Amino acid sequence: MVTKGLIVRLEAKAGKEEALESFLRAALSLVQDESQTVAWFAVEAGTGSFAIVDVFPDERGRRAHLEGAVAAALGESANELLAGGPAIEEVDVIAAKLPPQGARE
Repeated sequence: MVTKGLIVRLEAKAGKEEALESFLRAALSLVQDESQTVAWFAVEAGTGSFAIVDVFPDERGRRAHLEGAVAAALGESANELLAGGPAIEEVDVIAAKLPPQGARE
């Protein structure tokens, strides 16, 4: 069950769209080690516009993610890749459909 989530909007600097996409693809390997991150998605929402959407069982899981490796790596690369700071929205999950336990990749 998931109850908490994040929507993180990212706008690439001009000319850094491919670099930001590559960063997000590589971030998947970092989030794989986060046991409290139930689902994590990096999406492209238009030219130069990206988002990370992820969900957690509780507030403790969300806090752990915000203090984890992906957030640290994004902080280190933000000035190079982003047109502005990431827009982080903390959300409450009201309904979800997830694969059965053990069926996740």
